[in-house]
Amino acid sequence: MGVTQTAQKMLEAAHISPQIFQLRPDYRALLMVVEGIPPGASDSHSEALLRQAETSIKAQLSKTPVTELPHISTWREAYKAFGAKPNKTRNSLEALTRRAEGGLPRVNRLTDIYNAISVKHQIPLGGEDLDKYDGTPFLMRATGMEEFQTFSSGEALSETAAPGEPIWCDQTGITCRRWNWRQGPRTVLTDETRRGLFILDALKPLSDQDLVAAADELAGLLRGLDDQVQTSYRIISGAEIVSDGS
Repeated sequence: MGVTQTAQKMLEAAHISPQIFQLRPDYRALLMVVEGIPPGASDSHSEALLRQAETSIKAQLSKTPVTELPHISTWREAYKAFGAKPNKTRNSLEALTRRAEGGLPRVNRLTDIYNAISVKHQIPLGGEDLDKYDGTPFLMRATGMEEFQTFSSGEALSETAAPGEPIWCDQTGITCRRWNWRQGPRTVLTDETRRGLFILDALKPLSDQDLVAAADELAGLLRGLDDQVQTSYRIISGAEIVSDGS
């Protein structure tokens, strides 16, 4: 089942700067648009998904240190490549994985679902509210002049992106810094979100098949919320290989 024509056009127009692929030729982004989402807070189903993800990753961590998990290790190297210190600036996957021992965060139903998929499939994954989004998603390397609006200790704060760091943007500004490190509050998912954009980030050794498997499970869980939910996705790679699924 496909999304509306407007959302499909936005998905088709999404783009990634060639500089990103110069930094990491193996990078792939899977962008998924979801419409018809029923509003709702965290519930017993999203709680069960988080508990399953916690159990799964704890079993892996009992055998392998977090920094040696394959996809986390390669993301740490990617962060070093643009000048970030991975022990100080952790990608979203590593940050979530480290929190699993004490319990993953409970935020809202949509965020809980995608966090569970992120940890289970070991893929950095973020979500944006499309009704708060402005135009087309694009990923680029910062010039060092781009402002990022966020909060610190409950107070509004404006930061400047570091030169060279990968930033996801819309027409208004940065939506997420350092690929998948920190999302801006303007487009976050809430209990009231009805339309969402989900971004799954992949580097080798994660395969395209594993990337699609995670997306398919996420789409299935979201469609399970209501029979009116519609999903469609696109994969963008450095080879300009584009795949679509619905």
